[in-house]
Amino acid sequence: MFKFSRNSEKKLQYLHPNLQNFFRELIKISPYDFSITQGIRTAEEQNKLYQQGRTVPGKIVTNCDGYKLKSNHQTKSDGLGHAGDIAILINNKITWEEKYYKEVARAGRILMKKYNVEWGGDWEKFKDLPHFEYIGE
Repeated sequence: MFKFSRNSEKKLQYLHPNLQNFFRELIKISPYDFSITQGIRTAEEQNKLYQQGRTVPGKIVTNCDGYKLKSNHQTKSDGLGHAGDIAILINNKITWEEKYYKEVARAGRILMKKYNVEWGGDWEKFKDLPHFEYIGE
């Protein structure tokens, strides 16, 4: 059984309670260790990610600019973030291989229903395998 580092716990603390509970249960049943890489973001941080693959080199990783189109990583009216991203660790090294993210998501399917969480890997147009978000009651 895996557990979160202090850094991951710090990133969890500003997320919606459903997401916190989801991630804390998921790490216990996950076939692979993972860390929380992203919790809440400021509009500036979101916009910097949005520029990636557009005005700065790199792969496009988001369609939300942080200002006109806000990300669920940004705080909502409840003061909390409604999205979190993970990085899967294989032999203590981060991997972005799709198969690992699919296996972790498969392990968490019941938890997703329990906590009203959606996986970015299920999206039709823009797959975001490390991304999970609270979708409301």
